[in-house]
Amino acid sequence: MAEQTPQSNHATGGAATIARLNDWLREHLTAPGNNRVIMTSGIADLIGDVTLFRNFRKRAELLRAVRDFDAFDDAIDPYGEHDLGRFLFEGTDCYWKIDYYNHDVTAGSEDPADPFKTTRILTIMRVDER
Repeated sequence: MAEQTPQSNHATGGAATIARLNDWLREHLTAPGNNRVIMTSGIADLIGDVTLFRNFRKRAELLRAVRDFDAFDDAIDPYGEHDLGRFLFEGTDCYWKIDYYNHDVTAGSEDPADPFKTTRILTIMRVDER
């Protein structure tokens, strides 16, 4: 009997295409196009006051950690879509996660491999906020 491999719940579109689009979003966090990047209140607390450029460096460090993440393995990325990462920020375990929605963000995307049908939302959160 052949060994079974995990299959993505995204029946249409290939994992390689989805991974490429997800990587593009992470590379363009400050100008995500039609996509969105959000952070939880727990992450905002780790950054601190950002008014008048205070703690700007912490915010830049956070975005750089998400952008540069490349520790994808079968445990964190079983489908090869590069849609989840775990990293350390300010001594705290954190995740970034990409979810796929239709363009008006009222339902999941029909085809995450099609950027014309999908709005990607990248959420940055502390592990204990899951």
